Amino acid sequence: MRRGFIGRVGHLRCSASLTSMIEVAGDATRGGDWACVRLVLDGDRIVDADADGLDVPLAGLSLLEAAAVPGERLVVDALANAIGPVFRADADPARIAVAMSGGVDSAVALLRAGPVAIGVTLRLWIDPEAPASERACCSPEAVIAARETCHRLGVPHVTLDAREAFRAAIVEPFVDAYARGETPNPCTRCNGSFRFAHLLAFARRAGAARLATGHYARIVEHRGRSLLARAADPHKDQSYMLARLDPRHLERIWFPLGDQTKEETRAEALRARLAVARRAESQEACFLGGGDYRDFLERNGLPGRKGRVVDANGETVGTHLGFWRFTPGQRRGLGVSTGEPAYAVGSDPATNTVVVGPRASLARREVTAAGRLFVSVTRGDAKLRYRSPVVAADVEATADGFRLRLDEAAFGVAAGQTAVLYEGDVVVGAGHITGSTP
Repeated sequence: MRRGFIGRVGHLRCSASLTSMIEVAGDATRGGDWACVRLVLDGDRIVDADADGLDVPLAGLSLLEAAAVPGERLVVDALANAIGPVFRADADPARIAVAMSGGVDSAVALLRAGPVAIGVTLRLWIDPEAPASERACCSPEAVIAARETCHRLGVPHVTLDAREAFRAAIVEPFVDAYARGETPNPCTRCNGSFRFAHLLAFARRAGAARLATGHYARIVEHRGRSLLARAADPHKDQSYMLARLDPRHLERIWFPLGDQTKEETRAEALRARLAVARRAESQEACFLGGGDYRDFLERNGLPGRKGRVVDANGETVGTHLGFWRFTPGQRRGLGVSTGEPAYAVGSDPATNTVVVGPRASLARREVTAAGRLFVSVTRGDAKLRYRSPVVAADVEATADGFRLRLDEAAFGVAAGQTAVLYEGDVVVGAGHITGSTP
């Protein structure tokens, strides 16, 4: 059999009888092989099952118990597809739902969660033409790695098929933003809203008191409320990616790795002899599967149409094959000669024009963002891109977010990117950038 699988979601069919029982089914394929599992449920209890190839008979088990049953991989895939849409369990104050990505970080978070943990993995949409989709944190291979990590530890695991919802909420807005001339960050949108909304909803129906993830961030008390804060390891800190997470959810979230380094995490996984201890990191923008975003955009509705590259005076200095291929601050790929280093400054989608200029023309001192201030602040440190340094700024609340007046000019500020505001190590505001001026 080939590694990986293409699983189809479980199909819920309510019985036409007068009982409370329902029948669910799920199937999975890999290569030329196929497996199907059929379950009859009374509440959260399995009263009958057709599921050859599992290590334990399913009849008489609860859904929670069935989610921990190992067996032939293809049959376990089919079982997961059957129970995912209908999974539920009685509340247990000791139970912790752990978001499993198939990597080392979430595996160690699972170790920390204790014996009453339950693993959950979101299966998300990935570009079918991606060159390295198996490395994505939401790929079929990642789902298998996550489930097998849980089962080796005797922990239940549930897969949630969120592919179509993810495509509508994250992928399509990503394409639309580029069509408007913006430079979106889909990871902050996904982590800050979509992913945690689905995971927290699952934790509730799984009867879990908290949700744990393998993110490197901390939750602290700051000015009378729980807020997100930077991780202890500055090289792995993911507070920027999580910054748009609603602080009201933080009471139910736990980041067990926030106070340690990546090296300590890998060492812990090796001591526990976890198979994923040396698994490679997943790439950002997981749905691209390691592919170039420009190729993806062209395949998904943005035409490679020839246009002008102009300088600040409107003089043509070159041509391009699509305004959306360029983001403010970009130097490579402009294909122009202006006598000094040229940078992309902006674009005009209506005319398919890209504007270039010297680095000084990128300087911005005022930035507006649509989003929220989580506490009232008049000063803070602003981070305007994932890999950009913070810049101290005056902060003014606006009707739909905030305005920043930077102490020093920032370069390469792009509409659509995420502006995160820190007070010390604590995230006190976040939003997407809507405009900037010198």
